[in-house]
Amino acid sequence: MREASRTTRERIADALRETPMDVPTLATEFDLTSSAVLSHVDHIAKSLDGTDEQLLVAPPTCRECGFDDYDDLINRPSRCPECKHEDITPPTFAVE
Repeated sequence: MREASRTTRERIADALRETPMDVPTLATEFDLTSSAVLSHVDHIAKSLDGTDEQLLVAPPTCRECGFDDYDDLINRPSRCPECKHEDITPPTFAVE
């Protein structure tokens, strides 16, 4: 199928099948806002239900203390609930 005829979600899903990517990387590569990327990723996860593929999420992680037990794996928290540090890595996504 030609690249121009594929939807943004299809192209994002294909990219995530090739290599894991975080939100800023996806936003840059597909010229989208972070919130648009998260919306697309959420929809991709739902569309994979009932297939042999799944969306894998490496959770956000605090660079200061290593905390990664966040309730919402898709959204990036503003600060760590443990040490209150604000340097949090974004979640990374892959389709396998």
